[in-house]
Amino acid sequence: MSDAPTDDIEDSSAPLIEHLAELRNRIIRSVMAFLVGMIIAFLVWNPIFNFLTDPICSQLNERGQDCGLILIKLQEGFFVAIRISLMGGFILAFPFISYQMWRFVAPGLYRSEKSAFLPFLIASPFMFLLGASFAFYIVIPLAFDFFLGFQQVGGVPVPLEGEVAATGDGLGNAGITFQGSVAEYLTLTIKFILAFGLCFQLPVLLSLMGKAGLVSSKGLGEMRKYAVVGILVLAALVTPPDVITQIILFVAVYGLYEISIQLVKRIERKRVEQLRREGVLGEDEDLDDLGGFADDDEDDAKA
Repeated sequence: MSDAPTDDIEDSSAPLIEHLAELRNRIIRSVMAFLVGMIIAFLVWNPIFNFLTDPICSQLNERGQDCGLILIKLQEGFFVAIRISLMGGFILAFPFISYQMWRFVAPGLYRSEKSAFLPFLIASPFMFLLGASFAFYIVIPLAFDFFLGFQQVGGVPVPLEGEVAATGDGLGNAGITFQGSVAEYLTLTIKFILAFGLCFQLPVLLSLMGKAGLVSSKGLGEMRKYAVVGILVLAALVTPPDVITQIILFVAVYGLYEISIQLVKRIERKRVEQLRREGVLGEDEDLDDLGGFADDDEDDAKA
């Protein structure tokens, strides 16, 4: 008589059609939550817009300029409000949507997989918020300060007399003043926030792949030179064509890559200690002696 395994998949006799019905119901709930969040964000879109325009207004005020963005098209203001509502609705509904995804996936996971996956599910929105905050409070002000530095204050024309009038030397310089479009500014700001928020997911992604045995710290270390090239290309694609912003994004993402290597090393050390306690590995053996992470061997040892 054998003992029942303690790490079995939760019992479920529901046929495929019931699983599809459950998926439909959770998608409907997620869409409804998104619509409710969108309506709430639409009701307060003006304060949200004022918050998003704070970086550009601060830079203009430091230069003694009024903060005013213009509407290029008549309907542009309405679509700006809709865009803000879409972004705000997704942010407000994201915790509920994540919960619905988790409730659908969780019954098909082992108990050990649940305990391993849940921290990454919590860390993902935190890292996105950290990246978005880094972009909004540090990168965006630096970028706008760089761009606004190309303005030129027009000179006061001097009355032309005699020979000066013939040469035109008394004319003032042409002024270059920022008069930004509302939609263009919002697009640029959201692009910054999304780019840094997604890039800050790198430690979560690589750590999860390391937990699953798809990557190793040794392999990530050997890929450093390729990672540098890839990050440089990414920085050139997702940021405006100014060197300062690209360097900031490169330093941030490469730093996260190095942090990811250390996190994967920590995961490997814990797995080695666990396998040694279970007798799968000897004191002088490492994961390489089992051909990598050896997830199947670890599951067999638990069973």
